[in-house]
Amino acid sequence: MKKLLIVLLALGLTPQLFAQIEELSEVTVLATNYKYLNDVNTGEVASIPVKELERQVASFNIKEADFYHDDYDEYVVSFYIPQGKILAAYDRDGNILRAAERFENIKLPLVITEAVLGKYPGWTITQDVYLVTFYENRGANKKYKLKLENAGKTMRVKLDEMGNFQ
Repeated sequence: MKKLLIVLLALGLTPQLFAQIEELSEVTVLATNYKYLNDVNTGEVASIPVKELERQVASFNIKEADFYHDDYDEYVVSFYIPQGKILAAYDRDGNILRAAERFENIKLPLVITEAVLGKYPGWTITQDVYLVTFYENRGANKKYKLKLENAGKTMRVKLDEMGNFQ
């Protein structure tokens, strides 16, 4: 029995001895549109589809697009997912000049749900729209438009990203 355990242990450790060590190539990260990503970031775990589409907008290389031509100063590109869309304007170097985002029925940040539950206890959020406008020189403006229901009554409210009612 003791010999069997030693043989099994030796066989179990043998594959690790032959593991290959590979050297990875160097990776360069370009932060062309870091300002856009910093301004639209919510600071907490937001809806994954929203984050992914924002990253796609920030990493889009306008110079590799089929419609790119040196004569134009500005390009407007639309990005879509089932939950929403982003319309972004790029300059000829690929920098985002402005962007408009609209998403429906996404995961709301905790600060928004707590603000609604604190002010309107017993009401439920039945629909939500998340709107973002970004300008290169002014930053991002984020709004939430919510539809609340309680006992057959309906109410619409607007909040900013900090949970303040407007």
